[in-house]
Amino acid sequence: MGAFDRVLSGIPGLDDLLDYIRMGDNVVWQVTDLEEFRYFMEPFVEQAIRDKRNLIYMRFADHEPLLSPREGLKIFEFNPDKGFEAFTVDIYNRITIEGKDAFYVFDSLSSLQSVWYTDLMMGNFFRVTCPYLFKLDTVAYFPLLRGRHSFDAVARIRDTTQLLLDVHTGDKLYVHPLKVWNRYSAKMFLPHSCSMDLEDFKAVDGGVALSRYYQILEEEEAQKQDQNFDSHDRFFSMAKLEYQQGRFREETENQILESTMTKDKRLQEMLKKYFKPKDYFKLRDRMIGSGAIGGKACGMLLARKIVHTLLPEYRAHREAHDSYYIGSDVFYTYIVSNNCWETRIAQRTEEGYFEKAGQLQQALLSGEFPSNIREKFRSVLEYFGQSPIIVRSSSFLEDGFGNAFAGKYESVFCVNQGTLEERLKVFEDAVRRVYASIMDISALEYRKQRGLEHRDEQMAVLVQRVSGSHWGDYFFPAAAGVGYSYSAYKWSKDMDRSAGMLRLVAGLGTRAVDRTENDYPRLVNLDRPAVSMQTNVADKHRFSQKNMDVLDTKENRLLTKSTDSLMEILPLWYKRAIMERDYEAEEALNRMGRWRQVWFVTCQKLLENREFTGLMQKLLKTLEQVYGNPVDIEYTVNIDEEGAFVVNLLQCRPLFTGSRGGKVEIPSLPKEKTFFHLKDSSVGNSLKKQIHVVIQIEPKLYYEYPYGKKHQVAEAVGKINRYYKGSGKNILLMTPGRVGTSSPELGVPVTFADIS
Repeated sequence: MGAFDRVLSGIPGLDDLLDYIRMGDNVVWQVTDLEEFRYFMEPFVEQAIRDKRNLIYMRFADHEPLLSPREGLKIFEFNPDKGFEAFTVDIYNRITIEGKDAFYVFDSLSSLQSVWYTDLMMGNFFRVTCPYLFKLDTVAYFPLLRGRHSFDAVARIRDTTQLLLDVHTGDKLYVHPLKVWNRYSAKMFLPHSCSMDLEDFKAVDGGVALSRYYQILEEEEAQKQDQNFDSHDRFFSMAKLEYQQGRFREETENQILESTMTKDKRLQEMLKKYFKPKDYFKLRDRMIGSGAIGGKACGMLLARKIVHTLLPEYRAHREAHDSYYIGSDVFYTYIVSNNCWETRIAQRTEEGYFEKAGQLQQALLSGEFPSNIREKFRSVLEYFGQSPIIVRSSSFLEDGFGNAFAGKYESVFCVNQGTLEERLKVFEDAVRRVYASIMDISALEYRKQRGLEHRDEQMAVLVQRVSGSHWGDYFFPAAAGVGYSYSAYKWSKDMDRSAGMLRLVAGLGTRAVDRTENDYPRLVNLDRPAVSMQTNVADKHRFSQKNMDVLDTKENRLLTKSTDSLMEILPLWYKRAIMERDYEAEEALNRMGRWRQVWFVTCQKLLENREFTGLMQKLLKTLEQVYGNPVDIEYTVNIDEEGAFVVNLLQCRPLFTGSRGGKVEIPSLPKEKTFFHLKDSSVGNSLKKQIHVVIQIEPKLYYEYPYGKKHQVAEAVGKINRYYKGSGKNILLMTPGRVGTSSPELGVPVTFADIS
């Protein structure tokens, strides 16, 4: 059939009223209950079967089936519990298979609100499904329960559908067309009445008849929920009201956890133990949009509650966090409102997984946020004023048990200077970058390698005030870093790995989180925190941190500054706490007539403070015990002139350490059976595994190899790895220097794809 051809609805009076249903029409019936929908749906189904249409019932709700199996009807079942994306893709794929000119009956759209806890995502589902049905010249019937959804959600449906019909029941049935696309008659948009057997459609245009009609509407109005707010907001308002009245049901807490925190049952039980109802309400007050806050935000909040509850000494040194949360539903709303959904669908296919990623990434970088979301962004920026903030990824899968996604997604600093509109533009670009990072090749490789490429991976965003102090035109914390409850490194025989380890830097913690070339964080084993890996001043200086990452409030950007260039603005008390003097270097300069003070970063005085190092060790051990798993954290440390310190716990995630359960005994082998021997060196956490292939790069020959050709070594490693891919063989790579460095003189510059 041709586009916009007339179709019989099975009800002649309705055909006259609407000038027929047309090919391409999506017909949304706004009803009081599903029985009202059945009045109009059953004749449509019977007519479609008589006309030998390709008729499909899309079954996904927990209400009673709208249709039973019969000749001429296909029934397909779908599961919205899989999540918005997986469910919507399943529906999309079925529509694709059925092709053009198909006829559909869908379960109630309102049921999706119950599963996804929000009107917003129900509206997003319709907004991406309806145009595809229209494109294929189908006809589809959808029921929608009146008064259950926000005005905004209903408006999104009205703007997208071709027909929106309001149905009411009194002494008669009433049909009120609210939208009929591309058709018009003088009385089409008046309410129409008909008998219960769907005969005798008449316009309700007399004073008495209109009075009766509006009386029915008035009675129904009393049953409506507050439609000025999304169902998610209404739910939280009701939960808070119940709590104020002394009730907080387990069912309510479970829904909060499922809709806002995490679907991981293990984490849910931990949250129930340490969170109080007021913690959930405080979180909701700091949310932009609905949906989950993601793994990173959830892990941060949970860790802070654990140590606050179980570690009383932490409270005296706790720096309060100041965070907002952009819910994961905003991510999908952004994709849908910028017409990126079909690209997203194409990217999810096997052939499009990498091929379409770049196209989708560019679309995410150039999209626009809906006006209501932008207004909330403005409110957040007004709250923070000109305090620097950081916009951090917090995806569904991030920082959970088994999949850390460490460093795979973006975090973006906003120095937050300038006018509100200037700050808003920078902030929106930061959120776009975080969204777009979900399509980074390294993240795609990571998900595919772990069989997660088809999992629902939504991106929430964590917005945090940057912890630190103003030092002249610069802003940064005294120190920052990452901590591990179990150390992967042991540079001395008598060190205890289970004591934990810190990587500590001066300034922003980026230099501890991201490996940097020609620069060194301070490594701290917490059973002997003040002991350095180097034994003399020259080596301490040589292997110290040479640069600091800072926020420049004058230039409004993140900068890397040499520690020497910051000496003039740093007070003496700070230098004494975080740095040491190199008197040997000063003496050498003096002999040359160029004497000056020479300071270098070691964080030594901070590490000699047993109150600080003891607290960090207890903090890590407490989290490890509660998680039942080693953890790693991110933190900042701020100090003052009197030596007081505060710690800001920014992140916590379970740490995969390989096989740690039992001790591996290395047998005593004769020399002729020993291939490799390691002495007086450190190896990270290890596994006992059979090795089939060894790739060994000879250090001396590599460093003598021409600089311009060193990348060929990395390419050779990649070729060997790809050759054995899928063979089930285990490959050992033995290489000098840093693996994956961008500076070939420091190691072999392999990429993630070369060794994964």
